Amino acid sequence: MVDIHCHIIPEVDDGARSWDMAAEMCEIAVQDGIQHIVATPHADSHYTYNREAFAERLERLQQMAGGTPRFSLGCDFHLSHENLEDAFAHPQRYTIGNTAYLLVEFSHDFIPQQMTGALLQLIEKGLTPVITHPERNPLLHNDLRRLRQWIDDGCLVQITANSLTGYWGEQARRSARSLLEQGMVHVLATDAHDSRRRVPMLSGARDLVAQWHGEELARLLVEHNPRAIVSGEKVLTSSARASS
Repeated sequence: MVDIHCHIIPEVDDGARSWDMAAEMCEIAVQDGIQHIVATPHADSHYTYNREAFAERLERLQQMAGGTPRFSLGCDFHLSHENLEDAFAHPQRYTIGNTAYLLVEFSHDFIPQQMTGALLQLIEKGLTPVITHPERNPLLHNDLRRLRQWIDDGCLVQITANSLTGYWGEQARRSARSLLEQGMVHVLATDAHDSRRRVPMLSGARDLVAQWHGEELARLLVEHNPRAIVSGEKVLTSSARASS
């Protein structure tokens, strides 16, 4: 499996607090069957994104981990005015590796109408926005038409694995499952932050998707599509149908 959203670089944001914790997260991921992790430090009002410094830390973590898991560098990109201006000027600064895929996170407080235009601008720059965990955003729970429009415009959707297993509560679980049933999910990821509570594990959610919608979709969301993303290749569309 491949995890495209993980806060595993130590001491750079609210993710891994130490190198020991990062090493523990690597062990958990490998035991769960995750072979490749995209490290995604925050870029928001609380945390400055320094790609060069993060790349050096990730190289050190790769040496500690050995050959597995393998790592790519990405970003948990908050859709603020300042961030967008920088991304328009430097499209490759925040993407996953050398690909065109960019994880984007919406505010939980306010999503302006002009955000659709901003996403289209990113797409015009050659980027593919991957909208992270909309099932956890209260502003999107009851606005799936807006999310559908963004997908039609060229965006992808990533939901958090432990939303399906109940960690984020019943509302997030229902929303995540609804998105699956409507074919609006392209990838599952852990959004892991530590080795105790928000851990890098995909297998539980993968098994639930297989139970509800079949092994083919489960593999698509944790193997094929995330691997395509880290390789800069085209993802396949989800076509889930409710079976329970």
